[in-house]
Amino acid sequence: MSIHLPQPVFVLSDGTGDTAEKVVRAAFRQFRGHVIYVRTFPLINSSEKLSSMFRRAQRQSALVVTTLVQPEMRAASDRLSRELGVRHIDLLGHLIVELEGFLDQKAIEVPGLMHLADETYFRRIEAVEFTIKCDDGKEPRMLMEADLILVGVSRTSKTPLSTFLAHKGYKVANVPLVLDKPPPDQLFEVDQKRVFALTIQPGNLHSIRQSRLKHMRMNRMTNYGDIDYILAELEFADELFAANPEWPVLNVTNKAVEESAATILAILFDRGELPTPAGESGQL
Repeated sequence: MSIHLPQPVFVLSDGTGDTAEKVVRAAFRQFRGHVIYVRTFPLINSSEKLSSMFRRAQRQSALVVTTLVQPEMRAASDRLSRELGVRHIDLLGHLIVELEGFLDQKAIEVPGLMHLADETYFRRIEAVEFTIKCDDGKEPRMLMEADLILVGVSRTSKTPLSTFLAHKGYKVANVPLVLDKPPPDQLFEVDQKRVFALTIQPGNLHSIRQSRLKHMRMNRMTNYGDIDYILAELEFADELFAANPEWPVLNVTNKAVEESAATILAILFDRGELPTPAGESGQL
């Protein structure tokens, strides 16, 4: 397999450009043997800035990806692309036009609305703060307020999964399972359809914990990293999960946080239990 030199990609946005960069990187993962260099340029809100960036892209033979809301800026991008011979992808323009037809409504054409610090924004911050307070079973009294609760032994991705869902606007609590230690009573008093059990293959958990012990410079022979102790912990967790059949059991072995989060939200949706996340009104 041949290796190619890094190829530049310019992401031009009238906002932060974060979403466009993620889309580019997600698409790039479908290609092997190539290296790209992504540069994100936010707040491109004038024709002068836009022209300067396209000319810079021409000099560097870069691909330009734009997310520009205002139609005159999108039109200018198309014109500059043709005039300068720069390869260009408009991620937002076609979608806006299609949505205008679908909704029979004209777009308001205001840049930066995704990151507007309004009530929606502050409700998302509230969800993140709640999740931090309820991490690792610290506030069992707050479980009743959670949109969903994650349960599992140590190193089953409870905290990163909670944090990911919190940034989507959901108040998430997680409860660690410790061998022969019963979980808090409050866990069984909440709506059981909002509780999700996390499990993992013993070998993977053993590797993760051994790596954790090495990173923390702790004795690698402690119970925490012992395979027999891990097997006993997982058996203890399995017995608890079996006793609570309303808890869906997710095996997180080698799964990305995004995939596990999507599975949880899909289950809640199918059950008719999906709460409106903080920051979503349910309307466009």
